[in-house]
Amino acid sequence: MSKNDFKACFTEFNQHQEIKVKASRTFANTVNGFEHFKKWHTKYQREKLPIVFVMEATGSYHEKLAWFLHKNKQTVSVVLPNRAKAYMASLGMKSKNDKVDAKGLATMGAVQNLIPWQPISKYTYNLRQLTRHLEDLQKIRTSLINQNEQSDYAMYELKTVANSIKKVLKTIDGQIADCKDKIKGIIEKDSELSRKISYLTSIKGVSTMTASILIAETNGFALINNAKQLVSYAGYDVKENQSGARTGKTRITKKGNAHIRRAMHLPAFSTVRHKVKPFENLYDRVYDKTGIKMKGYVAVQSKLLRMMYTLWKNETTFDPNFSTSGIHEPKTLFSVAPLGAHKTAEQLSPAALDGLPCNQSPEALFSVT
Repeated sequence: MSKNDFKACFTEFNQHQEIKVKASRTFANTVNGFEHFKKWHTKYQREKLPIVFVMEATGSYHEKLAWFLHKNKQTVSVVLPNRAKAYMASLGMKSKNDKVDAKGLATMGAVQNLIPWQPISKYTYNLRQLTRHLEDLQKIRTSLINQNEQSDYAMYELKTVANSIKKVLKTIDGQIADCKDKIKGIIEKDSELSRKISYLTSIKGVSTMTASILIAETNGFALINNAKQLVSYAGYDVKENQSGARTGKTRITKKGNAHIRRAMHLPAFSTVRHKVKPFENLYDRVYDKTGIKMKGYVAVQSKLLRMMYTLWKNETTFDPNFSTSGIHEPKTLFSVAPLGAHKTAEQLSPAALDGLPCNQSPEALFSVT
């Protein structure tokens, strides 16, 4: 997929269970090009045999075609570029161009059981656009602040440049405030979304903006089945580096959604600074073990992400004192008597070694006076 066109390759299994390329062609990445693509693949499709469409996620260039195929009730799978690259490398494909990539994706769809793509709602899509735009504005603001600082400490200060930077900074600050207001407006319009986001913000240090980014990037956890999958999606899963007697560094993969990791950075600092349990305890344990503060904060980010997912799914507020361990009152597993009938077991005195109660035993093991 590219901005102006896309390369398509049609493959199928032959009678010997081998992958055979039937046709390949280039189409315009427009609505008219999609219609031509539909006629083209229909011509090669066998009757009553399903067809699977596989494409690589390329910014936003693949979205219109994916939506077009989804509306036509076709099975579409969108794979991440790193996964497609690894698969093609396993096939021994050394060259890289659009035609080779199209063949590799078609082969991948033929032999692997890929997860079907599901479009996010227009509402969530708009929220994601706003949160990503806010992220870009904040990056520009940071860059301008650094430029302004360099201008202040320069050997010869040029007022024209300094004034220009300050004016742009003022404009960016206004754009950031406006973007935040629009994000809050989208949340307030949906009472259900507003209610569920309040569960996430019940953690001290998690803002509405952080919760909005997480919901926008995961489509409200629609395709997330468990916390482990979410950790992997965000790139917090741990990668070991060990072989034989050698033990290398263990670190997170960072093969996931970078927007989520960036959003979890400041909340992790806030929860530790405000001494929110169990995040503070986790940070202390990791820091005491490794002596590296950032490893402790990354561990807090991962735990904070899992906690937010749990609060969203269970629809409950955060309780820092909640614990699944400790002494609890014993509970009856099932009733052993008719409803309303309660019997108390007879209180027996402890027995001595001769089998008699200790207050009736003629022998004493030792004197207690």
